[in-house]
Amino acid sequence: MTEPFIPAAKPIIGDEERAAVDRVLRSGMIAQGPEVATFEAEFADAMVDGRACVAVNSGTSGLHLGLLAAGIGPGDEVIVPTLTYIASANSVRYVGATPVLADSDPETFNLDPADVERRITSRTRAIMPVHLYGRPAEMDALMAIAEKQNLLVIEDAAEAHGAEYRGQRVGSFGNAGVFSFFGNKIITTGEGGAVTTNDASLAERLRLLRGQGMDPARRYWFPVVGFNFRMTNVAAAIGTAQYEQLADFLARRDALAARYDSLLGGTPGIVVPREQPGTRAVNWCYTVLVDGFSMRERDKLIERMRHDGVDTRPVFIPLHQMPPYEQASTFPVADRLGAEGISLPTHLKLTDDDVTTVAEVLLRNVAAIRADGGGAP
Repeated sequence: MTEPFIPAAKPIIGDEERAAVDRVLRSGMIAQGPEVATFEAEFADAMVDGRACVAVNSGTSGLHLGLLAAGIGPGDEVIVPTLTYIASANSVRYVGATPVLADSDPETFNLDPADVERRITSRTRAIMPVHLYGRPAEMDALMAIAEKQNLLVIEDAAEAHGAEYRGQRVGSFGNAGVFSFFGNKIITTGEGGAVTTNDASLAERLRLLRGQGMDPARRYWFPVVGFNFRMTNVAAAIGTAQYEQLADFLARRDALAARYDSLLGGTPGIVVPREQPGTRAVNWCYTVLVDGFSMRERDKLIERMRHDGVDTRPVFIPLHQMPPYEQASTFPVADRLGAEGISLPTHLKLTDDDVTTVAEVLLRNVAAIRADGGGAP
């Protein structure tokens, strides 16, 4: 077996980020401080229509604090897509609430509003749309449900920096929006996250909770039990340098997606992502479906592509199939997406020739697996 020469993800760290880190190190202020405030202000102004932005040490911490600050707790239910990274549901458990799983829309891969409505009970307090792989959820329908049922909306925009729904940036619809800046995200700080909100009292509580619960007006006075979820100046400086390149990052991801479209679109048995009317996806992952594949066949495809020098990722395994959230399936769309889906390399160090190689390796191995009797076209 050869080592993958085309990785699935790779961060872009250049001279701008190195200079930013060096500036912080020379200042001696490496913990939370002015760099964090700068990052919060710039991210808020340009990414979420000026909402308050509270930087934290991970996207998962952001989801946890967003739910906690909004008053979600024991006895409450939060509707979460079954097709998502496990942090979405875990964060609900962290605050003592119950994640109620819902199925996916086959086109967007995101929460199916009709299934959300079916799963609302008297205990439902919130909906958590996830803008999966950088593709916006159907926010008009979800916000209408939330308004009708008097529910909170906590957006998981971890993978969707800069994505738009009807001209509005994701993360700026709900009571809170949460972003991740993990190493493989569109903007990275290594580890990090942010919570955005247009509710001043919610923002104040978020800031209180992220810093061990210490009263900002009285040092070492702790009116609540808080958490050490602060972002460092070092991480924030990297994030600011990254953010200043966001337009270029997004443009290159658009170009990579367009090249994949040209190579794979129209191929029988391969379903490429389709941007929905009124949305702007950001192509965090270019994810295709191999029609008719089982999860076993999709995993075989991943193994064979890796052997041929191309690293890929499976679509997230639906939560209802995993031990912490296992239940009998009433999620036919998510089951299919979770079996047929494969995310191809989508990062800024890819060349056009790399994309051509990935497409060729994908199609060759899909054909070979079908020839062996697996997966109907």
